[in-house]
Amino acid sequence: MQLRIGNFMYYFKKGFYMIRKNLHMKIKRIFCGILTVAMLLGQTGAVWAEATDTASESPTPTPDPHTEYYAQAADTDSIEGWPEGPKIEAQSAVLMDLNTEAVLYSKNANTQLYPASITKLLTCLLGCENLDVNAQLTLSQQAAYGIEAGSSTIYGDAGEVFTVEQCLMALMLESANEMALGIGEEVSGSVKKFVELMNTRAQQLGCKNTHFNNPNGLPDETHVTTAGDMAKIAKAAWQNPLCRKFFTTDLYEIPPTNIFTETRYLLNHHKMMAGRDYAYDGVLGGKTGYTDAAGATLITYAKRGNMTLVAVVMNSVNGAWADTKSLLDYGFDNFECKKVKIRKNPVPKKNLPGEQYLLNNCGNTYPFYYTKNVYVTVPTGTDLSVLTKKQAILSNAVGPLRLKSKYYFNGQMVGWGMQYERSIMTSLLTLSLIHISEPTRRSYIS
Repeated sequence: MQLRIGNFMYYFKKGFYMIRKNLHMKIKRIFCGILTVAMLLGQTGAVWAEATDTASESPTPTPDPHTEYYAQAADTDSIEGWPEGPKIEAQSAVLMDLNTEAVLYSKNANTQLYPASITKLLTCLLGCENLDVNAQLTLSQQAAYGIEAGSSTIYGDAGEVFTVEQCLMALMLESANEMALGIGEEVSGSVKKFVELMNTRAQQLGCKNTHFNNPNGLPDETHVTTAGDMAKIAKAAWQNPLCRKFFTTDLYEIPPTNIFTETRYLLNHHKMMAGRDYAYDGVLGGKTGYTDAAGATLITYAKRGNMTLVAVVMNSVNGAWADTKSLLDYGFDNFECKKVKIRKNPVPKKNLPGEQYLLNNCGNTYPFYYTKNVYVTVPTGTDLSVLTKKQAILSNAVGPLRLKSKYYFNGQMVGWGMQYERSIMTSLLTLSLIHISEPTRRSYIS
């Protein structure tokens, strides 16, 4: 009994001690905490007082509303005497006069980027070059359902019959991705072969930094181009009157088909055309594009007076409308297209010894003639006498030689002209050909 009471008292005392110790520790911790808070409050008050005293000297910085590319100067700003280009949000851009091929503004023009749906401009051009727009096109299962969910489409179905014109309109106005696949299959038999044709055609147009991997521009790491290359493609598309029709049309209707029972209304997505949210005087059309990887991409055609400009903007924001407006304002406000006085002096060319019996002017000179006027696009007020000229004689496998003259403003090409030779054969050779051909002609008549 005494043992039990002793044990009880032992554990009671020990428990009381532990309770008192824990309470003491808690009080100590609370006291330390209060002291720490007081110290922090004192420091905060000092900092607040200091911040209040210096608020007028060091305001809180506001986030930069611009992209990292906004402050980057245009490459063309380095040309002596060239108007300074505008600051734009886009990573890359080119502004070019379509008539003279003068590049008025260039920023990272050779940087490879994702083009998104401006890819379809080349798809449309190849469709116009290889298909009858009045022919029928039946959408395949692979074309109708071979696109990403949520991407641009007019919901063309497998087995649905359209005209080629309807497909091209849907491609350019509504950016229909299934139509890009359908056109590719119709032109080349398969999308893979059509992509090969796209790259071949791009090389023919002078594109050196482009590799396409699909006809619609949907995300693909190997599908890249540059603003400079897209300007060349845009120029070729503009020079094809049929292709031009599809990216300058405002509204188009596709009547009910063999599958879809309602009329489809197609509206050009380019918001700088007349009557749109960002309408700009002179804009004729173009092509929009966007993916998360590519950002906003945009091709825009605009004409004022005798100047027709194309603006290419890549990896921009908010549709690239503001950037394009800045570029067009810059082009129309700071440049002019002027006619060049043509000189028709003979151009030296070395001939082979045997050619002296075949060619006129065997003294190694040729007469070249222009077939049209030559224009240059230069900063407003430029005296054309300051331009320099480079000439080269171009071979021609099936016709007369050509003389190409390029005009430069402090190293920047601002226009060019082409001359063609005439009367290259000697009179003796010409008479011989007439004598030879005359009996032949009579024999065919008899």
